[in-house]
This record gives sequence, structure tokens and C-alpha cells, in this order.
Amino acid sequence: MVTKEETYQHIWELFKEIPDPEIPVLSILDLGIVRNISSEGDTLVITITPTYSGCPAMSQFEDDIVAKLKENGIEKVKIVMTYDPPWTTDWINEEAKKRLENYGIAPPIKGTQDKGVLFKERVENVRCPQCKSTKTEVISQFGSTACKALYRCKDCLEPFDYFKCL
Repeated sequence: MVTKEETYQHIWELFKEIPDPEIPVLSILDLGIVRNISSEGDTLVITITPTYSGCPAMSQFEDDIVAKLKENGIEKVKIVMTYDPPWTTDWINEEAKKRLENYGIAPPIKGTQDKGVLFKERVENVRCPQCKSTKTEVISQFGSTACKALYRCKDCLEPFDYFKCL
């Protein structure tokens, strides 16, 4: 007989297969948005935290979670959105940050607990994902999505997105 813990562990593994629709090299687990798996009677309860208010990917995450679970024989699913604690880029795991950079997006700078960086014109030491130089400049606080800023490398002159720290 399969235990509840084994079932939950299997579900965590399934969530590794659900990509972020905006950054397909990251899964919902890489982002840290899945906070808890529990059950209420015969209903599986998945608790998630939005990356930021108004993130258009959240409804897609919910749909993808339900679809993945249904593909695996779990029909009764409830998604719960929690805002406390608020999501932070500190929840993105280190392996995911490497994949972001390899994909061409500068990952959030480690140790960004000081959220004052949100109000600066530029974040110091953003590394170019192409040539790895830290001689970079902000072009716009808004990149390809609201969670990214547009930077340019002063060495290789290539533009790139920087995943903003939250």
C-alpha cells in the first residue's frame, strides 16, 4: 500500500515537470511557488504563492497543476493561493539560477534580502549571461516581462534580461 507521504513525494516529483510558461527552463518547483501539499478528505490541496501581484502566469500555473495531477489519476484537486509569506526571488534555487543564466537571463543577485534594490535605478554587479562581464548598465526597468529589467553589457554590447529581485 502506498502511504500518504509517498504520494506527496510523487506529486513533488511531478511538479518538477511543470515549466514556467514565461521561462520554460524553470519549473514551478525551481521558482519555489509551491508551498505545501496536503489533503482535505479525498481532495488534494496544493498551496501556492504568486511570484508577484498580477503575475499573468499564475492562472497558467494553476491550470498546469490540475492538468498534471489529472494525467496522473488525481481528479479532486483544490488550489489555495497564499500571500503570507510573500514570494521572494530568494526562493529560486541555485541550480535554477544557473539554468536562467545559461538561457540568457541574468539571475537575481544572491543576498537580496534588502528589498531597497527595487527602488534603485540599477542593481550593482549584474553579470552578463553571454560574456560573464559585470560591466553592465540598465536600459529599462522593464524587460520582456514585468519581473525582468533590460540591461546591456558594456563589454560585449549585448542586451539581456535581468530577473529582478523581490
